[in-house]
Amino acid sequence: MTRAYSESYLSDAKGTLSQCFDYLINDCLFEPDWTASIFLSSGYAEQFERGNPAVLSGMSGVELARKILKKTYQDKTAPEPRYAEDFSSAYWAGWALAEYQWYSGKRFRDIFRHTQLSEIIAMYSVYHEMDITKFINAMEERAQQTPRESRLKRLRESRGLSQAELASASGVNKRSIQMYEQKENDIDKAQAHTVYKLARVIGCNVEDLLEDPMA
Repeated sequence: MTRAYSESYLSDAKGTLSQCFDYLINDCLFEPDWTASIFLSSGYAEQFERGNPAVLSGMSGVELARKILKKTYQDKTAPEPRYAEDFSSAYWAGWALAEYQWYSGKRFRDIFRHTQLSEIIAMYSVYHEMDITKFINAMEERAQQTPRESRLKRLRESRGLSQAELASASGVNKRSIQMYEQKENDIDKAQAHTVYKLARVIGCNVEDLLEDPMA
């Protein structure tokens, strides 16, 4: 397999992503799945995938996190990082995820489609002392499983919105939201302005809600 960047960058990439996730989750107090969402929507996930040296090793994880915050919120004040003596489960998740993404060559959005960041963090207790290949194998097994729920539902819940709240704020009928989430209706075939209104309220890109954005 031809990978997006040399293995010589991998150690830096793992350190950057682990510190980034640790900062967003433990210092900024974001929910893990919302952290994943803004990482994707900021555009930095794609730069990471492409092996942009400025992102992989040209900045610290905290600097990357603050750039993500600026892209997402513009005027949000970023807290000072705390420096804990022990690595957190969020830190490990970033470290392990960076290795898996490099190894598999998959896009982060496709990885999060079958395993949410909160689920990766929950894997810490089992896998953090094992060889990384055990984690990679577990992720590959998950990738073979049928997706359990829609991206719309995952992102809505990660933002703490009920279906009724999303319907009220977006102007999209609650029943339509239910049918998209249950995949009774294909959100990829929805009218563009409908998906835009949902994405605007949730705070993500339109493509983040699509089940197959490359189709």
